[in-house]
Amino acid sequence: MEEEESETTSWSPVQRERLFTFTNISDISGKKRKQGTVTGNASSVQLPEDKQVDEAIADSGTGKDAEEPSNKRVKPVSKGTGLASLMGPVKSTSLKRIGQSISRSISFKTEARPFPAAPLRPRVKNTPSKRRNSLLWSDTVESISEELSAKEIKRQEVIFELTQGEQQLVDDLSLAKKAYYEPMLKLDIMTENELMQIFGTLDSLIPIHEDLWNRLQTLRGSEGTVHEVGPTLMEWFPCLDSYITYCCNLVAAKALLDHKKQERRVDEFLRLCQESSFSRKLDLWNFLDLPRSRLVKYPLLLKEILRHTSSEHPDLPHLEEAMELIQRIVGQVNSKTGEAESQYYQSSLCFQDDNQRLPEIQRSRLLHCHGELKNSKGQKLHVFLFELVLVLTRPVSHSEVLQFQVYRQPIPIADLLLEELPDGEVGMGGSFRGAFTSTNDRAKNFFRVSSRGRWKGQAHSLQASDSFNKQQWVSCIRQAIISFKDQLNSSHRSLLNQSADSSLDDIADLSIDSDDKVGVDVEMS
Repeated sequence: MEEEESETTSWSPVQRERLFTFTNISDISGKKRKQGTVTGNASSVQLPEDKQVDEAIADSGTGKDAEEPSNKRVKPVSKGTGLASLMGPVKSTSLKRIGQSISRSISFKTEARPFPAAPLRPRVKNTPSKRRNSLLWSDTVESISEELSAKEIKRQEVIFELTQGEQQLVDDLSLAKKAYYEPMLKLDIMTENELMQIFGTLDSLIPIHEDLWNRLQTLRGSEGTVHEVGPTLMEWFPCLDSYITYCCNLVAAKALLDHKKQERRVDEFLRLCQESSFSRKLDLWNFLDLPRSRLVKYPLLLKEILRHTSSEHPDLPHLEEAMELIQRIVGQVNSKTGEAESQYYQSSLCFQDDNQRLPEIQRSRLLHCHGELKNSKGQKLHVFLFELVLVLTRPVSHSEVLQFQVYRQPIPIADLLLEELPDGEVGMGGSFRGAFTSTNDRAKNFFRVSSRGRWKGQAHSLQASDSFNKQQWVSCIRQAIISFKDQLNSSHRSLLNQSADSSLDDIADLSIDSDDKVGVDVEMS
């Protein structure tokens, strides 16, 4: 018998763009959340704590005229160059994926549905979101020297975008601290310990990016141009090692933040901040996720600078070294983040009996993907595809954070069989509610997973929300099986090589011993 599984699918594979994961790969520079419009008289209602919140924010130096974070960046870098092309085909992106695995459903599609005409309502005055003026490098210089080629002008534009991005990141992180952390602590909306868990080491990142911004500013010559940026980046990039701690905390931070939003005071405070002009309609999580988004953008910016740097330019070799360094750092952060994400969800599993505690769960270093699916009865399950095992669970609410009760027996990847099912092939289980739903509508987008090993005979027909999500899951599971087999073959080859080397050493030792023995016999004779 099969049981519940979920409708939406939080796609967080370690399809790494995680900074690269087998997870959903989204906009490298971070994504904006859709903003809902305020209707009716909602905005005219004054909540009990509005005055306190306003005072707390004012005390923190984030009043109406304070500097605000910017969504609009300077001349975005060409997005034709994907992160995967820089870091290799990593499907599971711990970082990237964290941005997704954590905050987005596996579904990327939305269906357009007709809405009935809304009744006329009095016009509500919406608070405008304030944005910084967007500048190009060419806007900041009085005149562009005729000696500069079109290629060099583009190079200066990208360097200027890098500089502006650092300033805006510093402003945004400072705003997160002053408009969210300090007021919530002052108003006792969250405890200091909870805020520290949610914000992590964000405060320590501000001086790091201030340092790069100051360095880039000093590189600017009298004509507004930057001659060499490579050496500065080579010297500064090692500071990004501190991102390992921050990014590894993001999964737990998001889980705690979502849990605290269920409390009325927290939800009201965050809603008021999001509706205020200083937030540009972004929520707290958008601000907390900015460092990760910035980190994965460095290789893209550097690639653009390299693209517009001539082969004879003295900065070229430094930029190439800087590119290798930042790719290595991003890869390390991505790997550590993937491990942290896997460990977090492993610790969130609740087992009904000890037979479910397979060693493959603890040995899994990565989480390829996870999300909600349904079984043939229409029941919801949350499915985790770890590096070495597939685990089906049911979400259960606890006082602190969401946990997942393991459903049935986990299936090791070594024993996992995958089968795509044609639409209409799966028979849907009966339920009172299902009796009024068309079978044709409910029997689509299924695939089946089963075990051929220790738990032979166990099979689950799982339904995705649409055909696109089904293909995402099928692709990720196939990739996990292939990766496991490749790793297994690699281990076997390594063992064979070691065995062969050992045999050769033994033969060599025997040969030496034999020669020594012959020598002794000769001397004796």
